[in-house]
Amino acid sequence: MWFKNITSYRFLEAFKISAEDLHEQLSKDAFHACGKMDMESIGWVSPLGRESESLVHNANNCIIFTLRKEEKILPATVVREFVNEKVAEIETHQMRKVRKREKDDIREEVLFDLIPRAFTRSNYLNAYIDIENGWLLIDTPSQKKAEQLVSFLRQTLGSLPVVPPKVKQSPAPEMTKWLLNPNHCPASLELADACVLTDQDGAVVNCKRQDLLAEEIQGHLEAGKLVTRLALEWNERLGFILDDELVIRRLQALDLVQAQFNDANVETAAQRFDSDFAIMSLELAPFIRSLFEIFGGEDESVYDGMR
Repeated sequence: MWFKNITSYRFLEAFKISAEDLHEQLSKDAFHACGKMDMESIGWVSPLGRESESLVHNANNCIIFTLRKEEKILPATVVREFVNEKVAEIETHQMRKVRKREKDDIREEVLFDLIPRAFTRSNYLNAYIDIENGWLLIDTPSQKKAEQLVSFLRQTLGSLPVVPPKVKQSPAPEMTKWLLNPNHCPASLELADACVLTDQDGAVVNCKRQDLLAEEIQGHLEAGKLVTRLALEWNERLGFILDDELVIRRLQALDLVQAQFNDANVETAAQRFDSDFAIMSLELAPFIRSLFEIFGGEDESVYDGMR
């Protein structure tokens, strides 16, 4: 178990719900499969998989949980094809034009027939609360998916005072400085081999597996483009891509951390999960604190206005 991406949120007040109480509250909105006529269903499931009934798991004062969303797969083109066939059949046999209202009724009949027979697919979204540091960390680079989890968790708990983190120095100009002059790059970070450059007009240059100090890239920077995504390594422990919204993508455990996973003495899947989560949460706490400090630290004045 390893988060591949991180969208983070800052708690505006201390999280005081215990793991046991959180399990009880999540149980109120536990996942249930789609009903016969439901197009989707959403709810909490165990992060340890189907063999566990616990909706949470905790280690290092961190609590992990999982949101499952099940959707019926019913493409609009399929519905349209069935509707058009029925409309054509009526017009052919009854020698009349099918009007819009009748066509809408036919579409409802088609949906009533097709929805119960539609295939389903499920998506799982992991997140954990770092109680000591006051963070909610979600394993997705998608703001839409992250907000869906936050919204559903707020609905479940009744209140969830979290906001995206605010730092004092904007990431894009700072990351641009690092490429213009590598001496400005913080000692804890090492430039990797990928970046995305963007200008004010929205033009985008996507660089992969390239020397980021090459003349071509420097030319784009000197022309005014900003670095909006940058591949980096942190203290030879983690590799990742950081974007200008502080979203972490393609998070990887490098050799020093990977050795901890390999050396763990575990016998069951549950023990493996517990060990992996403990290692991951211990690694991510100083890593995220370091990132925020690199950009001047969090802007507490902004949080004060939200409390």
